[in-house]
Amino acid sequence: MDENERLAESTSMSELYVSTDVETDGPVPGPHSMLSLGSAVYEADKTLVATFSANFETLPGANGDPGTMQWWKTQPEAWRACRENTEPPELVMRRYLRWIKDLPGKPVFLAYPAAFDFMFVHWYLIRFAGESPFSHSALDIKSFAMAILKKDFRDTTKRNMPRSWFDSLPHTHQALDDAIEQGALFCNMLNESRR
Repeated sequence: MDENERLAESTSMSELYVSTDVETDGPVPGPHSMLSLGSAVYEADKTLVATFSANFETLPGANGDPGTMQWWKTQPEAWRACRENTEPPELVMRRYLRWIKDLPGKPVFLAYPAAFDFMFVHWYLIRFAGESPFSHSALDIKSFAMAILKKDFRDTTKRNMPRSWFDSLPHTHQALDDAIEQGALFCNMLNESRR
């Protein structure tokens, strides 16, 4: 495929929303580790296209943040789930990069809150895979809700969002479950905003 064909194909592909959730042992990558990554890829009509999940070995020399580790003690099931079948970060992130690149559309990173999840995913992609297919862009679900609801940012909380935006999906603090749940939420919001 020559450059013109590649460009034509990339401009004809639709956006895919890569709803992503991470579980970590602290507030920032480097001093702390990503423990688990889950991504659920949605088309705008809420078709679930693909999923990815993996658990990570912790970073050499990194330590769990005391406050975060205290919180994990309240979530024993989620903690057990994110510590099973751990893999080295370099293996996971290379596999994740290839998975994103093989998607049949233009990937848009999506999270709630995007600032936190994107920070970890971007850092790990650059550190262990050498690039990010998302560039420097992330779509924040809460910010999108603020625009739809015409509320102040701090008043835009899940309890103030319409119940019709929420599907009956679990929020378990297990990365893939939460990525699926928030992706469906975003698609419901997107559908309402375009009506």
